[in-house]
Amino acid sequence: MGRRHSGSPHLVRSAGIHPVTDAVVIGSGPNGLAAAVRLAQAGLRVLVVEGADEIGGGTRSAELTVPGLLHDVCSAVHPFGAASPFLSSLPLADFGLHWRRAEVDVVHPLADGSAGVLHQSLEMTVLGMGADGARWKSVFGPLVDRADALVADGLGPLLRLPSHPLAMARLGLRAGLPATALVRLFRTEGARALFMGCAAHLYRPLNGLASASVGTMMIAAGHRWGWPVAQGGSAAISRALAGLLESLGGEIVTGVTVRSLNDVPRAAVTMFDTTPEAVTDITGDRMPARRAKAYRQFRHAPAAFKADFAVRGGIPWVNEHARRAGTVHLGGSAADIARSESSISRGVMPENSFQLIGQQYLADPSRSVGDVHPVWTYAHVPHAYPGDASELLIGQIEELAPGFRDRIVAQHLTSPRQLQDENPNYVGGDIVGGRNDLLQVFARPVPARNGYATGIPGMYLCSASTPPGAGAHGMCGYHAATSALEYLRGLKR
Repeated sequence: MGRRHSGSPHLVRSAGIHPVTDAVVIGSGPNGLAAAVRLAQAGLRVLVVEGADEIGGGTRSAELTVPGLLHDVCSAVHPFGAASPFLSSLPLADFGLHWRRAEVDVVHPLADGSAGVLHQSLEMTVLGMGADGARWKSVFGPLVDRADALVADGLGPLLRLPSHPLAMARLGLRAGLPATALVRLFRTEGARALFMGCAAHLYRPLNGLASASVGTMMIAAGHRWGWPVAQGGSAAISRALAGLLESLGGEIVTGVTVRSLNDVPRAAVTMFDTTPEAVTDITGDRMPARRAKAYRQFRHAPAAFKADFAVRGGIPWVNEHARRAGTVHLGGSAADIARSESSISRGVMPENSFQLIGQQYLADPSRSVGDVHPVWTYAHVPHAYPGDASELLIGQIEELAPGFRDRIVAQHLTSPRQLQDENPNYVGGDIVGGRNDLLQVFARPVPARNGYATGIPGMYLCSASTPPGAGAHGMCGYHAATSALEYLRGLKR
């Protein structure tokens, strides 16, 4: 049995789910839904099939700790969601998506009580940087000025000629460096740690070529669009995309696990918002052997160990900026972060790990219940890490916010194994869609002219394992669907 997104029961026929459809999308994460919307905009009859009982994939929200307290299940803060050329082109506000921003965007507090502070305003950030203000502006200012052009090219396949070559060349001079090299441009530990914390979102050793890429893009996007959250939780992103899709005539069915192509209707195009390995399992011997082998050898990233806390009065940070920040990075100095990221990539759990903390309620008070607030956090840990990192998470916060432990009303822990159980795309706790080494940054999931094509005519991979990678931006789905539409146009010639 399956269930329509509207909630009414829907019988799964032996020959498929729906008798007439042009396109099938397997998986309803933000990329699957974005692909579905793109195809529906072109006039195709689209069916989305989701294995879970709820749509959204990485963009879900739930009451994980105490009744009424709203936590994001995975993806939480969305600089690239707000920046997304495709999402921003859609009337998603009409379907309930509204971005909200905290007073301060990102803070990286340090043991001496100081911090690196990122405001959406570049000028305000520069003023607070002290000795590094002018250097911060010289590094990131030109990128902020061309942020729209950079995002248009950067949130797409990198193995192609860019639409804005001069802007991308300027980005490349910074993003192509190792993060450990670019960070040496700054003299104060606050600026250095702030940059390196943003760079750590790449989930790979930070001394390799192009390891400055994600940090550079996230800072430029932050100064252009901020680091916003979705009002009402990240689930608002998937709900808005689903609402728009259904208004275009698309259909969504949940609670149907697709194990083979026999589980879905035959369609002109089939999109996979899944891992590369899952595509090989579902398509069986239809996939060319060479492509199937490459998909099965796809390399996954280190993992996340996630904890959600219900905290009375919020986190009592020593640093005043951290008390007003939507996002807080922990992990010590820039050098400490470089060491810990190298360690987890080798499969070794460090004593102190990079930690990302979301205080989304500061931008969206509707998530709280009275003076009890939801705190979202995860630490970087080795792939498929079997241990319990909760004491590390709590201890690192306690060091910079004495009394935090005593304010915890309830907690909900999610190990890498549990992340995978809840979302099969998170293999071994990998929440970024695959290892971001140099090859897989530029050629994901395999070195090919079209990274979305599976080698089977009419079938395309559209998950975060394709360019541009992780984030609730929908651009993987958009580009994959664009490839599918080009294929269909070719059939008509």
